[in-house]
Amino acid sequence: MTTSPEEQELKDRLSLIETMIAEGRQTTQSWGWTFVLWGVAYYVAIAWAHFGNPTLAWPVTMIIAGLITWLVASRKSDGGPETTLGRSMVSIWLSLGISLFLFGICVGLSGHADQQVVVAFIATTLGMANATSSFILRWKPQFACAVVWWAAAVLSLFGTVTQSSIAFLAAIFLCQIVFGGYMMILEDRERKVVERDSGAAQA
Repeated sequence: MTTSPEEQELKDRLSLIETMIAEGRQTTQSWGWTFVLWGVAYYVAIAWAHFGNPTLAWPVTMIIAGLITWLVASRKSDGGPETTLGRSMVSIWLSLGISLFLFGICVGLSGHADQQVVVAFIATTLGMANATSSFILRWKPQFACAVVWWAAAVLSLFGTVTQSSIAFLAAIFLCQIVFGGYMMILEDRERKVVERDSGAAQA
């Protein structure tokens, strides 16, 4: 049974889409360290706000984390060609970062911060970013992170202040530290496979 030109073209397009999605996941995995970094930054800001100056805690911590992200990312850049999917991922997370930074600054300086509402907003927004990435990349583990963030947002609004804090801290651990570590492990495994295949090819 022969394949018509139209069917072959459709198969080629589907194969290209699958390749782009796989490359998008690999690109996302290479940013796993940022999830861990920002998870730690959230913990630092929360502790500083609780035990020290809540007005300065979030802006200063976020600025420092942003600078570290920029410095490390500029060093890790491989200079390879940008893809539309890669730009989409960067755009989602950059937009999220700017939005949360502006929100944090304004809430801190205006004095309108209600812990449960702030936690719900941050968790909902992080859930949206993770869900968007997971839909584009067809990546279930990242959608699970979105569900955790959304659950934390709901619990924050319907639970007590203590429950809100616990939910937020747990979501940070699972969706930033654990998920970021998981991505770093996947990236390391794939790098070792590439190095092994490259060594075998040279031999």
